[in-house]
Amino acid sequence: MSWTPAASDRFYRLLVRTGLFLRWLFGVRLIVTGQQNLPDGEAGSPTKAARTVLPGSGAVVAITHFGYLDFAAAELVLWRHNRGQLRFLIHQGAADHWLAGPFISAAGQVVVRHGSRTAAYDDAVARLRAGEYLAVMPEAGVSRSFKVRECRTGAVRMAAEAGVPLIPVSIWGAHRILTRGNGLPLHLIRRAPVRVHIGKPVHLAADVDADAETARLRGTLQAGIDAAIASFPVAARPGDWWMPADLGGGAISETERRRLDAADLARDRRRTSDPPSK
Repeated sequence: MSWTPAASDRFYRLLVRTGLFLRWLFGVRLIVTGQQNLPDGEAGSPTKAARTVLPGSGAVVAITHFGYLDFAAAELVLWRHNRGQLRFLIHQGAADHWLAGPFISAAGQVVVRHGSRTAAYDDAVARLRAGEYLAVMPEAGVSRSFKVRECRTGAVRMAAEAGVPLIPVSIWGAHRILTRGNGLPLHLIRRAPVRVHIGKPVHLAADVDADAETARLRGTLQAGIDAAIASFPVAARPGDWWMPADLGGGAISETERRRLDAADLARDRRRTSDPPSK
């Protein structure tokens, strides 16, 4: 069990400024389209500490998950837009990590504990109603095929229950810097482009068909990825590991991805169902 410090907006802003410094240091280029679809249209003042959180101004931000830095790209875009702070849904395994756990706790993220998903859901809805931005990666794991995986319904259900817009955000290129199964390729980091495409916000009725709307969300996220790939400033060579197989890349196929996902799920179920050691 890691140390769990109290949430601090000042610490959160420190993390964002660290991210901004690292982006400057490595010259990472954020290329954003659809910024007009973000909430609170006016740009944040450079002198403003953070966005003012007011009831009725919340949103669910649904983000694709191809790499370990997608969350950072989304946060930096929101921060630049209106000093918005994203609160992420984080699973217990990450929150219990000896190093990441204290950072997650101090940043005020929503932790989904084993056996207490309802509590995390209720906390998330309450935060949304209070005016927070809640970030969800509906694929619930990194897609090794670099195509949008099957999505869970939580993002849709929370947005509908809280009465806030659902904003799809597709991120392409951050996986070239750091993702599952690939180390940190230093030659790709310097001046690496990261494409962020923000889709139109969706306003959902309280009685929404969560399964159907989640399927539409998946399609919207993939359409955003397709648009980002089409305008990506780095031309892929045949067989490049960071491109999907159906586009001539070296990533695994969707069939293989589903097989590996099923194996991961079975392994996780075995681990969480094991009786505690005596």
